[in-house]
Amino acid sequence: MQSALRQQLRVVTFSLAAVGAVALSGCAATQVALEHKNLDVQTKMSNTIFLNPVSPSEQTVYVQFKNTSDKALDVTALQQEINASLTNQGYRIVPYNQAHYMLQVNVLSVGKMSPSAAQQSLTNGYGGAAFGALAGGAIGQSWQGAGAGALVGGAIGLVADSLVKNVTYAMITDVQLAERSKQAVSQQTNSDLQQGTSTTTSQQISGTSHWLYYRTRIVSTANKVNLDFKEALPPLQGQLVHSLSGIL
Repeated sequence: MQSALRQQLRVVTFSLAAVGAVALSGCAATQVALEHKNLDVQTKMSNTIFLNPVSPSEQTVYVQFKNTSDKALDVTALQQEINASLTNQGYRIVPYNQAHYMLQVNVLSVGKMSPSAAQQSLTNGYGGAAFGALAGGAIGQSWQGAGAGALVGGAIGLVADSLVKNVTYAMITDVQLAERSKQAVSQQTNSDLQQGTSTTTSQQISGTSHWLYYRTRIVSTANKVNLDFKEALPPLQGQLVHSLSGIL
């Protein structure tokens, strides 16, 4: 009699544990889905660039756009969008030798990235390491309690959570802006070149030019539950064009 009662208690405990685990997992997935149901796009710049006002005759710019990421971007279309936006602000797009400003843009990385990696890429600034195509954002947690019932509940929870993923895509772009100077600008370039595993070669170049250079990095992120690349790319590109247009 007592053996049968103990068996019934074990069955009840098993069932309650399973139900509890499923409920907790379902709540976690639901919370993630509700908190990140809308597309959230943000753009940040590592350094602000301040330029002195110039006369309308000097509002000329040469734009060079490159993509060295592993994603295929329509570079021609993006450059046309930048040109159109700058034109709307009163700038004229001209060849290099006629330009007062030179805007050089290089997209380094586009892909899934954790928010912390995106922030670190921004902190590293122009020319720093870019953490491209890393693991996506937080995924709905799978709750696992103790005992066999919790294992069953956790397995069910994993199935539910696999349908609810908080995904972040990021676009990392380095930007160099140059302003033509009427006076000669002295400059010196130092570089250390790695030769094998234990040798480096140092180089130093000095000279003059007629360009003043400014550099910054732009990091745009798009976040949403179950976000895919096709949906993330247009707003990321739009934010980049908006930021680039605002530099001048």
